[in-house]
Amino acid sequence: MFEAEAGQTGCAPSPRSETFVSIAVPTLNEQTHIRACLASLLVQLDPKASEILVLDGGSRDATRAIVAQIARDHPTVRLVDNPARIQAAAINLAARTASPQADVLIRADAHADYPPNFVAEVVAALQARNAASAVVPMRTVGEKAFQRAVAAVQGSFLGNGGSAHRRGGPSRWVDHGHHAAFDRSVFLRLGGYDESFTHNEDAEYDHRLRSAGFRIWMCRAAAISYFPRERPTALARQYYNHGRGRGRTVMRHRIRPALRQLAPPAALLGSTGGLALAPLEPLFLAIPAAYLALCHAFAIALAARRRDPALLAAGIAATIMHFAWSAGFLRSVAGGFSIARPPASAHLDARPGDGPGVRPDRL
Repeated sequence: MFEAEAGQTGCAPSPRSETFVSIAVPTLNEQTHIRACLASLLVQLDPKASEILVLDGGSRDATRAIVAQIARDHPTVRLVDNPARIQAAAINLAARTASPQADVLIRADAHADYPPNFVAEVVAALQARNAASAVVPMRTVGEKAFQRAVAAVQGSFLGNGGSAHRRGGPSRWVDHGHHAAFDRSVFLRLGGYDESFTHNEDAEYDHRLRSAGFRIWMCRAAAISYFPRERPTALARQYYNHGRGRGRTVMRHRIRPALRQLAPPAALLGSTGGLALAPLEPLFLAIPAAYLALCHAFAIALAARRRDPALLAAGIAATIMHFAWSAGFLRSVAGGFSIARPPASAHLDARPGDGPGVRPDRL
């Protein structure tokens, strides 16, 4: 799906040699992935023109010790405390405290693995396309049994609804994608991420970015590998928070949800409504039965095609993802989240020391 296009080795020409890159890696209990994540980034960097800021939200596992050990061998790496703990605050902190030389800010989540060309591709794409943000496609990769089932669903239309950065396709202008690189000056001018969002801060930022007249380029040559949650409870919690964040974005900016975002709530409401009405008319049970049959038929077909019995759990994974996301989304929509922009991240400066940043309504 993500092979190089014919006659094209990447998204854009090589980045300008004078570009200084600051990479922000938010962490919280990421001992399983952080070593491989940093190793995949360090081999791509010129130590004289780059830095990696690992912004830790108070990990209680070995994450901080691992990062400190790596930093001793690689001065490019710096461990920074993120007292607010959430990812939005981590990236904003990196944008403020990065080297004054840094023109490009890269977001690199610890739960992912990066290809050898990742940094060069996203920086070159950002510069050659005159984009304010470069995003990348995601390949979901599972190792343990349930994780493989989750990965299979997340990579399918049933799990992603045709989202651009999930389905791949050619490099192109998009409305949203998995965040990779930012023009640092634009990020700061727009106030960065809204720190009242614990999830969906990326989509909320993309909406403000496009509303201000900037554009987002998806670079398929820099597709990353993402490792999904390994346990059903962790998956449910993640998707509930994703749905709640999306609902808040919809309410704050009065966005009309896409059809793919309305389908899961319809499945949840239809299924729960069918169960509630079944005592009055048993035929209503056909609604949840049809939904569950669809999910499990998908799982059986997937397991047979890939010859992996673990994928029989894909029906369960899909149901968890749909229903948890929908519960979070409906909670936010029903609560009518205020559209007033809070001051959580309005203090970001256009350049360190240059005074207050420009708000989106002043651009």
